Amino acid sequence: MELKRAVVTGLGAITPVGNTVAETWAGLVAGKSGAGPITRFDAGGFRTRFACEVKGFDPRDHFEAKEAKKLDLFSQFSMVAAGEAFQDAGLHRGGFDPTRAGVVWASGMGGLATLDEQLLDYGERRGRPRFSPFFVPRIIANIASGLISIRYGLQGVNFSVVSACASSTNALAEALLHIRLGKADLVIAGGAEAAITESGVGGFSAMKALSERNDDPLHASRPFDADRDGFVIGEGAGALVLEEYGHAVRRGARIYAELCGVGTSADAYHMTATHPEGDGAWRAMREALEDAGIPAGAVNHVSVHATSTPLGDLSEIKAIERLFAPHFGNFAVSAVKSATGHLLGAAGALAAISCVKSIGEQVIPSTINTKVPDPGLPDGIDLTLETARSRPVAVAMNNAFGFGGHCASAVFATCEER
Repeated sequence: MELKRAVVTGLGAITPVGNTVAETWAGLVAGKSGAGPITRFDAGGFRTRFACEVKGFDPRDHFEAKEAKKLDLFSQFSMVAAGEAFQDAGLHRGGFDPTRAGVVWASGMGGLATLDEQLLDYGERRGRPRFSPFFVPRIIANIASGLISIRYGLQGVNFSVVSACASSTNALAEALLHIRLGKADLVIAGGAEAAITESGVGGFSAMKALSERNDDPLHASRPFDADRDGFVIGEGAGALVLEEYGHAVRRGARIYAELCGVGTSADAYHMTATHPEGDGAWRAMREALEDAGIPAGAVNHVSVHATSTPLGDLSEIKAIERLFAPHFGNFAVSAVKSATGHLLGAAGALAAISCVKSIGEQVIPSTINTKVPDPGLPDGIDLTLETARSRPVAVAMNNAFGFGGHCASAVFATCEER
């Protein structure tokens, strides 16, 4: 059986540095930080009082008031990003079989804002239950994929992926497999997160995972910096339309890039910590390159997971050194979370969009805020510090890792006829 090819024909995003793909990319290239004081709730009593929030988002710009009340914020973000990708791919004009078009969507936390709101309300009533009839549909992590399919009449594959912060990269992997095996002509894949809530911030803070740089939030997310002290929680969504190559050509679709390979693995090491030598990360990256049929020396750019945690950043770099050390002069690393913070289950989709844009624009966004690189970094690694750089990018990889030891990598490349 000949495997089919999957190409990217649509992009959509809503992030802390922009409410569209164009705005987000401009923010990344400009080195704009999306961090600031938390406005979603009163964080005065929390150890961490800042986050990377989406700005200027009004649900009324996208939904009727009655519909918006039925949707948790993560679902709203999902539908906005998916809608942009749907339009960007030209799918609003038709030209596809809806029974062979689907959605594979991700979220690490689901409707956390609704859960907080309803349980706090329950507690204030001293245990007298009066839950919203939309409570369950608003919190379940799979509801976003269903809502996207309903809005656009997509009747093919439809499910959700939950693998913590690797979730949306795993969603891309699943979408790729469905297209390769001829089970779908096109899939909207990606993820969303809206976990800047009391329990989200409080829970990660209790783990000592968050930065506490409250006096300087703009510079708090500093991957690979010797003085990094934790990640900055972010929110938003990223969506990609993956389409079978021949189908895209027949439809006359614009092709951004090809998703050539994916790799997944498990650290099998610790509930929350990455393997200190980056074992799972190395295997995921190696598998992605083997799946793509692309040698390590051909990679021009790696969009790293790098959350700005003391242990996680170095373990990923050790994995990269193990795989790419002979080719350090061929590629540059970029950590988009330095600007956007950590979008958790949506992080992989955002990094994938950044890879696709890097290929299209021949630009690698910068890693901002890193002033004194960790002395444990290998010599010769190019972190693209502070300023975006124009350079040839034909092959780009993105990494995503999550609690539970989940590791996922994806390889994108310029699309060539073959």
